[in-house]
Amino acid sequence: MPTAAPDETRLNAFVGRMLDDMGATLNASLALVGDRLGLYRAMAEAGPVTPAELAARTGTVERMVREWLAAQAASGYVAYDAQAGRYTLPPEQAMVFANEDSPVFLAGFFDIAAAAFRGADKIENAFRSGRGVGWHEQHRCLFCGTERFFRTSYKHHLVQEWIPALDDVAARLERGGRVADVGCGHGASTIIMAQAYPNARFTGFDYHAPSIEAARAAAQEAGVADRVSFEVAAAKQFPGTGYDLVAFFDCLHDMGDPVGAAEHVKSALAPDGTWMIVEPMAGDRLTDNFNPVGRIYYAASTMICTPASMSQEVGLGLGAQAGPARLRDVVTQAGFTRFRQATATPFNMVLEARI
Repeated sequence: MPTAAPDETRLNAFVGRMLDDMGATLNASLALVGDRLGLYRAMAEAGPVTPAELAARTGTVERMVREWLAAQAASGYVAYDAQAGRYTLPPEQAMVFANEDSPVFLAGFFDIAAAAFRGADKIENAFRSGRGVGWHEQHRCLFCGTERFFRTSYKHHLVQEWIPALDDVAARLERGGRVADVGCGHGASTIIMAQAYPNARFTGFDYHAPSIEAARAAAQEAGVADRVSFEVAAAKQFPGTGYDLVAFFDCLHDMGDPVGAAEHVKSALAPDGTWMIVEPMAGDRLTDNFNPVGRIYYAASTMICTPASMSQEVGLGLGAQAGPARLRDVVTQAGFTRFRQATATPFNMVLEARI
């Protein structure tokens, strides 16, 4: 136990911070419930509602809805009119919780948080053993939550900003070309690219077979199955050569042997092809990442990304906050001679590598 007397002002400030974090932690589960039950969407459509009216709209029990609404109002997630006894989802909050086409839709994050809690025992064991925890060993909430969370950025940045920031790639895909989307998960990024570039052909690869099944179903639903295919394959073994573009979306740092994966990409690209690497936003120094985004990514990296890498061969454990310099080192070790940051958002940096 510490022997120095605490500073009362700093102690009180930190306890206040902890109260905020405790409230956020418990209310994350209620955000998950509200998303799954359609409570946020119903509020966005209905305008001011009483608990009874919201329960009737969603087929839920009024007493539970009443308590949920009170917690949401205490969190500032919904607004409460005490005189009318009605609750409203403000338009700003609706963009975050109810509108999946919004550029700030974040509801998918709460499935990721649920998976992190459910995987805590496995991560605790990984701390002791060093054997890691594979992506496929995590709770299934992680797979759909990751797809929904990252789809927001892909939908609003991928074809509008990221691909145009690469040298000559957009024009090439407009004419045609072949694209490999490695670590594609449920296929959101692959499908978005296929919708934007109907003359090109896309193949999504992921080692996780259930995710590939989900991606195939999503491509059928989106009407792009004629130009998109999905195959089970790891990053160091995906088939094919002569790709005009190979894309890695938020996955290179999860790989046990990212240098080996980079070497395979080099062998799979056309001589004038491009490797697009989308990675979490990070600086090279530890303290560069002491900010709200870095806080989220370091936590996710501890619970998901680093143990995933450590569960594989080599087990380099780059982590989700590797930073440009370490990523450059991975890419150049594999024999790529050109590497640059093409563009960025608050959540992601988009890197371009060429042979």
